[in-house]
Amino acid sequence: MIGTRGVPAHYGGFETAIEEVGRRLVDMGHRVLVYCRNPDPATPLPANYLGMRLIELPALRRRSLETLSHTGLSVQHLVRRTHPDVALVFNAANAPYLPVLRAARIPVATHVDGLEWRRGKWGPAGRRYYRLAESLAVRGSDALIADAEGIAEYYDRVFGAPTELIAYGAPLVAPGSGRLGELDLRPDGYYLLVARFEVENHVDVVVEGYARSNARLPLVVVGSAPYATAYTQRIHALADGRVRFLGGLWDQELLDQLYAGTRTYYHGHSVGGTNPSLLRAIGAGAPVDAYDVTFNREVVGKAGRYWTTSDAVRDLVESAEAYPAACRARGLLSRERARLYDWDDVARRYEALCLRLAAQGPLQHRPSGRRAEGSEE
Repeated sequence: MIGTRGVPAHYGGFETAIEEVGRRLVDMGHRVLVYCRNPDPATPLPANYLGMRLIELPALRRRSLETLSHTGLSVQHLVRRTHPDVALVFNAANAPYLPVLRAARIPVATHVDGLEWRRGKWGPAGRRYYRLAESLAVRGSDALIADAEGIAEYYDRVFGAPTELIAYGAPLVAPGSGRLGELDLRPDGYYLLVARFEVENHVDVVVEGYARSNARLPLVVVGSAPYATAYTQRIHALADGRVRFLGGLWDQELLDQLYAGTRTYYHGHSVGGTNPSLLRAIGAGAPVDAYDVTFNREVVGKAGRYWTTSDAVRDLVESAEAYPAACRARGLLSRERARLYDWDDVARRYEALCLRLAAQGPLQHRPSGRRAEGSEE
């Protein structure tokens, strides 16, 4: 497993998928190797974690180069010293290295993630790169993995490329509220938003809508963005004294209790596929008001309510404030939706894909990677 920060999973959906799938593949009797980059080089990672073997390699600490530099070193190590039966590459941005794996006769599946080139943090050069990377991933992979129907449909329509549809799992979080007092909160006594501060996650829209509402319960915001100073300043400028910014929160038990105890969870992600934060929220039984895009509707379905503007957020907040019983009913529906996303089933799908790729070897013919004529993308 290659192309991410690795494990233990402290950050992002890819890392969560690697930890949850990798540990289960080990339990199924497979040897799993994960390439990792360490956020704290002063504390080396263990050689093994949950049965997975870890290889820690350095990376350039720049946003535009961190992933690519680490993946380049990982591919070099993998080809020269490991030569696995199958390589699972996460993030289409790593697609320039796929020819190296194919030249080494290593079957490779690429998890393409969401539509990265639509993210607001990238300038014109970054957007062009990610569009090119999508084409290279289509051309250079023996299989493509999509975690949402919307992503699978995009690759079929734009590239004529088939994908393996394997969503993330949703952990069923045991109810608990014993630690909310550490934050001076009580169950059903706050609203919650968990997101990196990036434009496409619409944190500003939620904060603005909430600030314009008549809500008495506070809005708790978990997350930050080290590269988005101007956007962070905008978010804080829109807030009032009822908004509580907690920054990054890596205590999973406490975060789970925040999900489980919220009156409503606000989810603004718009360009990714199946989002792990959203899955964790429904697994905790949180009522969800989500940004209205196909990826979020696919996960939450009729259990959710949807918005695109700050006015809509304001109205939904005031509705949640006035009708707590309706929120609790929607929370029960959320938990039922979560049962559709099972990590054991996800791991079995990965195992079946890997066994198939190992048996067939690298494909001789893949789609060209050219975008369909007239494609708006």
